[in-house]
Amino acid sequence: MSKAHRGKGIGDLVSRGRGQCPVCKRSRVKLLYELEGDAKVKVCKVCKAAIKHGKKQLVPS
Repeated sequence: MSKAHRGKGIGDLVSRGRGQCPVCKRSRVKLLYELEGDAKVKVCKVCKAAIKHGKKQLVPS
């Protein structure tokens, strides 16, 4: 079976959901995970997992 619709939801986002992660400062990564600190912030997959496990902290901007 084909996987033709995989990732279809991010095609409508600005820059296809890509940008610079505010936590690790990497550029051109997919920012798909919303975290709440002082405000809602979108972070990359790696930083979301690291924050969840206590390895990194979400710094207020």
